[in-house]
Amino acid sequence: MKKAEPKKPVKKGFHKLQWLTLATLMIASFLGRLDGTIVNLALPKIIADFGITVSQASWISTAYIIANAIFVPVFGKLGDLIGRKSLYIFGIIGFTLTSMLAGLSFNLPSMVFLRVLQAITVSIDYPIALSIIAYTFEDKAQRAQAMGMWSAVFAAAAVFGPLLGGPLIDTFSWRSVFYINVPLGIIGTVMAVKFIEEPVKEIKGLKNFDVLGSILLGISLGAMVLVLDQGQSWGWASGTSIITYIITAVSMILFILLELRQPEPVVDLKFFKNPTFTASIITSFLSFMGMIGGIFLIPLFAQTYLGYSVTKTGLIFIPMALAIGFAAQLGGRLASKMSPRYLTAGGMMIAAFGMYLFSGMDIRWSEWDLIWRLFVMAFGLGLGLAPLTQAATSTVPLHEVGIASSVLALARNIAGAFGTAIFATILSDSITSSLVNIEHFSIINTANPIILQQIPALMIVKANIVAYTVVFKWAVFFMFIGALSALFVKESKKDFAGKIDLSEHPIEI
Repeated sequence: MKKAEPKKPVKKGFHKLQWLTLATLMIASFLGRLDGTIVNLALPKIIADFGITVSQASWISTAYIIANAIFVPVFGKLGDLIGRKSLYIFGIIGFTLTSMLAGLSFNLPSMVFLRVLQAITVSIDYPIALSIIAYTFEDKAQRAQAMGMWSAVFAAAAVFGPLLGGPLIDTFSWRSVFYINVPLGIIGTVMAVKFIEEPVKEIKGLKNFDVLGSILLGISLGAMVLVLDQGQSWGWASGTSIITYIITAVSMILFILLELRQPEPVVDLKFFKNPTFTASIITSFLSFMGMIGGIFLIPLFAQTYLGYSVTKTGLIFIPMALAIGFAAQLGGRLASKMSPRYLTAGGMMIAAFGMYLFSGMDIRWSEWDLIWRLFVMAFGLGLGLAPLTQAATSTVPLHEVGIASSVLALARNIAGAFGTAIFATILSDSITSSLVNIEHFSIINTANPIILQQIPALMIVKANIVAYTVVFKWAVFFMFIGALSALFVKESKKDFAGKIDLSEHPIEI
């Protein structure tokens, strides 16, 4: 009787705060992902202001991507060792401050340095937030719903980047895309202090942190992202690229050998012996690679061939944000009623079909032709996100949810880099081959000099559109394979995340 008494009020308070905790986590997650897309819109203005080349400006994004990839798994492990709330608050405050300072950048080196600091602080968010959700939501159905809502933030941020960035840059300056983070960051910090409870009660400390493993993993991931980002300009078979491949492979092999002997590894490799977790990682990787690799062409198509402004292009993506938000909610609710593998596979199939609809791309399309196709693709993706994330995190012990979620985040980040690199190369090669074929098989039945002058430009436009359809077909292929792999994401019979002993993890109200 005495043992049951403390549990009753604890559960009541736990339930009362959980949705406020989720709202807090969503603010920081939205800010971090928004920054990854909105800054790219400001690059032309930054280039003009700093007097730099496009090649030099690419490091503003590259440095951010590399630093983020390196530190996500590191902070996932640190959260397990030193506690999550304080680390999470440090991340929000750090991101807010570095955003403000990035807006004050005066040249390229200062901008790149501050972008690295931004990426380091924002990389705290994903693994820590997901583990806090796993602890906070004891009820399995509510946890799946919460993960669906939280997962929708990522796609929403990618959509709202162009939507918010265009008016901000046009009305104010490129610096405003950094300053917008400051007031929202302050709100997120206050809410984190008030609503987030520390789930880690046994602090192991930094003495158990695997420093050498973190360094090796950082070198491998940094080299991998670097060559994916710069490989096309270097040449995939160039000496620089080959050296980077070797660094990536050697450091990863050394990392794996080291982690097998570590008592507190940065990435617990035994996770990959779990077929559900491994299938979740593969599904995430393939589906995100297909989605990001294909969708990056749509703003380019709208602005280059349909003549849309940045702001109008952003407006096209609003229904997509609504679709993915609604579908993620629906997926979270359905996850407790049906097998996650069928729900995830079905969602990814719908997303693949939506991507396939773009394979008939035409310069005569209106904005509605883009909008409804994006809606279909986003609905399918949102439907599969919640059950996929829930399946991946519910199959590992509760105290390891942080590092497990960081591996999931890493898979999605690397997938984006792979998708962009591979599909950009496919696009370039397809444009060249399509142009050769068009020139070879075209018959010009006119001697009008005005028309003859227009023909080369028309051929280039045609070659680009043909190349776009090739890229979308490849994107469909990867998303389809991802959907098939989702069939191996079986629901865990042993729900680690749902079995929280509240007497061992008390929440003080």
